[in-house]
Amino acid sequence: MTSVKTAVRADLLDFTADPGLADLNSPAVRFRPDHWLLTDERGRIAAVQPHEPGDDFLKLDRRGQLLLPGFIDTHVHCPQIDVIASWGAQLLDWLETYTFPAEARHAEPEYAAAGAKLFLDALLSHGTTSAVVFPTVHRSATEALFDASTQRGMRIIAGKVLMDRHAPDNLRDDVDGSEMECRALIKDWHGRGRIAYALTPRFAATSSDAQLAMAGRLLAEHPGVYMQTHVAENPAEVRWIAELFPSSRSYLDVYASHGLLTERSVLAHGIWLDDLDRALLHDSGAQIAHCPSSNLFLGSGLFGWREAREAGFNVSLGSDVGGGTSLSMHRTMADGYKVQALAGTKLSAWALLHAATRAAAVALRLPHEIGFLEPGCAADFCVWDWAVGSVAERRHSVARELHEKVFAWITLGDERNLVESWVGGLRRYQRI
Repeated sequence: MTSVKTAVRADLLDFTADPGLADLNSPAVRFRPDHWLLTDERGRIAAVQPHEPGDDFLKLDRRGQLLLPGFIDTHVHCPQIDVIASWGAQLLDWLETYTFPAEARHAEPEYAAAGAKLFLDALLSHGTTSAVVFPTVHRSATEALFDASTQRGMRIIAGKVLMDRHAPDNLRDDVDGSEMECRALIKDWHGRGRIAYALTPRFAATSSDAQLAMAGRLLAEHPGVYMQTHVAENPAEVRWIAELFPSSRSYLDVYASHGLLTERSVLAHGIWLDDLDRALLHDSGAQIAHCPSSNLFLGSGLFGWREAREAGFNVSLGSDVGGGTSLSMHRTMADGYKVQALAGTKLSAWALLHAATRAAAVALRLPHEIGFLEPGCAADFCVWDWAVGSVAERRHSVARELHEKVFAWITLGDERNLVESWVGGLRRYQRI
């Protein structure tokens, strides 16, 4: 499907810089009410302007609605749609009881293909146009995710999950086999369309030293490849890692010692870190994907966003479905506000929205492509209603200024507010 020149008239909101954590009047906020967003035949943003374009554009009037860059979910599990909203477990029990059985079903190619399509369409129906994704240990399931994302034109960063120990027999691989499959997947898929490969050790406990070292070698050999994993999510997990890797100073140090911390490393959670860990994140350029909904649901702890800010490392947001309870970045942002309030920090709407758009793009080294409403970037954007339902509509009507309106939109909104999602200049979701 080829993009056509399109012009959308709406209230445009994005960021030109980091707005900080609590500045309600940050100059980094760029709000352009009643403007036109123009896209070209390549599926990129051509211009943003206040006046109506010529008749060579397909014109869509969305006046009174909010237009944002598509959300970027930096930590989510494709196969865990099947276990979302499951009762009663903490992290390690969650894996054994829910996650591993669900992921084993993706060994069947047809099941995995159907699951990948459902997952990506669900992202789009929640306003997420780019994501960093865990599939399963199966090469065929990883290829199914890549194939489905190619069909939708989405920016997806993913890779076959690595697990050669402490996992069920039907989900374990081995070092030589996993290296062969990763090399083949990188060759076939990395840089194809909008796909990027990520070396994906599930977490340190499920990979041997040899497998972690192998992933580190591949990361060094293939510039542009990412690494994604979990770190310091749960106290029991942290204690287990210390037993498994007694020579490492910390959980994070396990990854550093195997060459897995780079500016393209995305580590989910990072709750139980110390000052040396935070300095290591800063020095490596890695980012933490903060997953507040999952952290609350599994009782994992409170991430220190202010401490991250003081240490100077990147923070983005992940829904972490299925530990998280929704693919909605609205709910993720709202839970992020609550988590930080409990930790003693009151975040602005701008800090939350920035983390789900521009901050993620910058941390992923993709600001030229996603997260901005800037000429040359991919035309990945979403149109939203400011308010849905009598309570939200009333709150919006009495809000006094822009920050108040956006904070209410984050707190009271969800996927019901979404009007349409565009990827590469093509409308991929429209509310019926």
